[in-house]
Amino acid sequence: MHIPDFKLERYFARWEFAAPYLLCSSDIEGWRQKDLLALADADSLARWEGLTLGYTESTGLPALREAIAGLYPGLSPGDVLTFAGAQEAVFVLMNVLLGPGSHVVVTWPGYQSLHEVARATGAEVTLHALREEDGWALDVEALRRELRPNTRLIVVNFPHNPTGALPDAATFEALCALAEERGIYLLSDEVYRLLEYEPRDLLPAAASRFTRGLSLGVMSKAFGLAGLRVGWLASKDAALLQRCMAYKDYTTICNGAPSEVLALMALRAKEQVLARSRALLTRNLALLDGFFARHSQTFHWVRPRAGSVAFPRLLGREPVARFIERLVEREGVLLLPGEVYDFPGNHFRLGLGRDNLPAALERLERFVQQSPRP
Repeated sequence: MHIPDFKLERYFARWEFAAPYLLCSSDIEGWRQKDLLALADADSLARWEGLTLGYTESTGLPALREAIAGLYPGLSPGDVLTFAGAQEAVFVLMNVLLGPGSHVVVTWPGYQSLHEVARATGAEVTLHALREEDGWALDVEALRRELRPNTRLIVVNFPHNPTGALPDAATFEALCALAEERGIYLLSDEVYRLLEYEPRDLLPAAASRFTRGLSLGVMSKAFGLAGLRVGWLASKDAALLQRCMAYKDYTTICNGAPSEVLALMALRAKEQVLARSRALLTRNLALLDGFFARHSQTFHWVRPRAGSVAFPRLLGREPVARFIERLVEREGVLLLPGEVYDFPGNHFRLGLGRDNLPAALERLERFVQQSPRP
């Protein structure tokens, strides 16, 4: 397999542990282990204290799969397969489903592996562009025209990375109906699901909607537990999950035992865990609303509807990559240029989920105020 460098990961490899203020992180502020342990119920705490550090079940800890299945109406633990993060799930699924002669449609801009892994299997890839002038909305009729007789998979990501876009229920239902009508698998990257700013905006999970609907989840984003490296696929297609399980024998084989138990704790205490995440987003969004109102001559943004990222645009003639370079050198604040998505123009990713966003935003504002506009 030949696959290009993952531009986002190479960018973070350079800056993630060097810049003091990561104003572009996509995850929620990580939990301290002691704080998570304080939320544990009696059963998961007993599992933790008696944990044996040996191999785990390749499909995932049964109790963990039960907790994950509880996120999806109509699904059972047998409809869930765990992975070492969502990235592994994407890699395995696409190598199982795709190959030369197949075609996939993927929303874009987006997480690079969602289209590059597909392309690396030999599949043809069509990028379905989301446009700022449309509020980053999904156009189901345009997507319909992009389908081919050999289309095997549609890949969407909502709430969306990097724009924070979220379709309404009618649009998402139309998408599911289209995939079901054509007999096409729908991979719904739902890693930011449960971070909707309005509870009424929560969309159905693709895995609950129809048999070829696949829901991708992870502990990293909404739950603030990126260090656990626990992700999953949920689907009612038992045969497909079996094929993915067999392929996983060539990747990680199984998850780490401590990570599984810690993930179980978080899922059993999901109301408290998610309340913390949503409170962070509410506070930070209010600050960002004020910031962008004060600096409308410097930036344009489509306010996100859900999730922990947004995709503003730098106005003026200065290339955003140069602006970001000057910012991190002077203030230690890191943003993510849109070029890591191969997206044209002056967009950059902004992360909303970190504790130190107020301090980072103060530094960004000082930088903007002190910098001449080209």
